Parts: sequence; C-alpha cells; structure tokens
Amino acid sequence: MLSQNEIQEIEHEIKLVPYKKAALIESLKIVQKHRGWISNESVDEIAQHLGMSAAEVDSVATFYNLIFRKPVGKYVILLCDSISCYVMGYQKIYKALNEKLGIKYGETTSDKRFTLLPNACLGCCDRAPALMIGEDLYRDVTIEQLDGILQKYV
Repeated sequence: MLSQNEIQEIEHEIKLVPYKKAALIESLKIVQKHRGWISNESVDEIAQHLGMSAAEVDSVATFYNLIFRKPVGKYVILLCDSISCYVMGYQKIYKALNEKLGIKYGETTSDKRFTLLPNACLGCCDRAPALMIGEDLYRDVTIEQLDGILQKYV
C-alpha cells in the first residue's frame, strides 16, 4: 500500500493538474523517491490511486529512462553517451568506472551502492564528458577525478 507520506505528496501533485491521470509521472517519481524503484506492486498501487489501469501506468513507467523498474543502487550513475561525450572520450570514463566499480551498464555493485546506466544526453555538450550521480552533475570529467567523485558517495 502507498504510505501516508506518498499519498500526501501525490495528492499535492494532483491538486496542481487538471485531472488525476496528469499526475502520473510525478506519482512515479514520488514512489521511486521513497522506495528506490517502481515494482509491479507499486505500479498497481499508483494505478489504483489515480484511477488508471496497471498497463497504463506501466507503459509510462517503462517509457522514461529515469523511472527504474528494477532495483538500483543507492546512487545511480548516469554516464552521458551522446555524440559530444563520445567525441570527448566518454568510453575512457566508462572503462575506468567499469574497472573501479566492477560493473557494466545496467549492473549494481555488490554493496548496492552504485548502479551504472547510460544516458542519451545530460545537456552538457559544451562540457563533455559528463556524468550525473543522483542530482549532482559533473562536467569535463577526467579519469583522474573519478576517485574523488565516487568518494563523495561513501
């Protein structure tokens, strides 16, 4: 069941839109914030609360790459793989993260601290390569900076 906090936050979002279904994306984000990801049970609960079918909720949840439909680590690392980041050497950053964390795209470290995911664009083409951890954006990333960046999330 949705927690009281989740319900309160969702109800706040519902008041901001013309009809309940329009609060779906925000509802997904709220539940994910509290639970870390969107399980099938969460899909059902959100659907019931918004008066939608589970299939409608799932179709939106699976469309957006920042809604996680399987468990992720405490911190999700989004590594930009856009053309700008590609040209500026994001592959070196990916390889270094792969070696430091022992995970590939879509995987989570054994301590459940980090999940590594590709991202099509972080909007930093002029400061590539870029990555994002949680809500923290890192631009002009170098391999030498990675240990310091990752230490912030211990």
